[in-house]
Amino acid sequence: MRAIVFAAGAALAVGGCSAIPSAGPTAGDVIEQGAPQAEGRYAIVEVDDRTVQLLRGRAADASLTSFGDYRGSVEPRVGVGDVVSLTIWEAGAGGLFSPSLPTDRFVPGSRAANIPEQLVGRDGTITVPYAGRVRAAGRSTFEIQREIERALEGKAIQPQVLVSVTKPLSSTVTVLGEASAAARLPISPRGDRVLDVIAQAGGVRAPINESFIQLTRGARTARVAMSRVAANARENIYVRPGDVLTVIRDPQMFLAAGATGRNAEIPFDAEGITLAQALSKAGGLLDYRADPEGVFVFRLEPERIARSFDEARHLVGRGGTVKVVYRINLRDPNGMFLASQFRIFNRDLVYVSNAPLTDAQKVLQLFNLIVSPVSSGASIVSVTR
Repeated sequence: MRAIVFAAGAALAVGGCSAIPSAGPTAGDVIEQGAPQAEGRYAIVEVDDRTVQLLRGRAADASLTSFGDYRGSVEPRVGVGDVVSLTIWEAGAGGLFSPSLPTDRFVPGSRAANIPEQLVGRDGTITVPYAGRVRAAGRSTFEIQREIERALEGKAIQPQVLVSVTKPLSSTVTVLGEASAAARLPISPRGDRVLDVIAQAGGVRAPINESFIQLTRGARTARVAMSRVAANARENIYVRPGDVLTVIRDPQMFLAAGATGRNAEIPFDAEGITLAQALSKAGGLLDYRADPEGVFVFRLEPERIARSFDEARHLVGRGGTVKVVYRINLRDPNGMFLASQFRIFNRDLVYVSNAPLTDAQKVLQLFNLIVSPVSSGASIVSVTR
């Protein structure tokens, strides 16, 4: 019987901890496989005050400021597809647009004529009686008025013209997605910013911390958190005719794994959270399993951020992002302060490794599981004798 017991113990010893069930790699495994001499598939960065300061200035992946357009409102121009109306006044009765009066009495409106609404054609012109085809596209209403008045000189009695754009379809912004009411909205002459247009569309249905604004202008597109646009006036840029604003709901999440109270995909439920808050949402560290020195954050960092860390520079240049694993020691009291300042980003993986003693306890439990039936059988045999 002793031989069987010893054989079982030898098998566990030979198998080592790799045969023991685990929720993930140990802290030693993560550090060892990230070392440069192990061909550095990822970089291990220790979280300290310098790391926190460098990441604090980490900019978002996109910005509306990249459009570089901070101009205010420009003078509206009539475009193809707009609907315009004309009113023409004359200084006296009996002209082209004013009927003859039987008496000298003044009759309000008798010297004016309203021309029916018309669409600015594909050739960019409109038709005005006795003036012919007048170019409208690309001009302001004032310029169109002056052109018509010059065309009517000598035909009408001191004509005065008023041009109104009743449907400015060429000067609109399209709002789509999670806005309360998707619409095609005209831009006011004073100029409208991104949030002004979204407000005209009824606001957003989703919480602001889960909403993103995607602006498409020509061939360019940028997507920014709505909370950022609301907090930073530079992001709230002026819209331009033809812009498309799409409100997208995208709840920010992080993944918790390992020796935490909750292994799951967990929403931020806020504009942004820190590592300390993330661990709290994940149920904290499990006292009987967790290794406080083995708290890691797995992240794909842009190369511009990875260059800031000596440990990651050897990985820069291999692609658009760099695999970085941040390690924080929560056994050190200062680590608690660092965790409360270290920002968590969307899709980060927060991993807490098992303590070394946990694997040893598992080995002993397996050993007892194997040995107990053998010991019980030996006891029964000895009693029967």
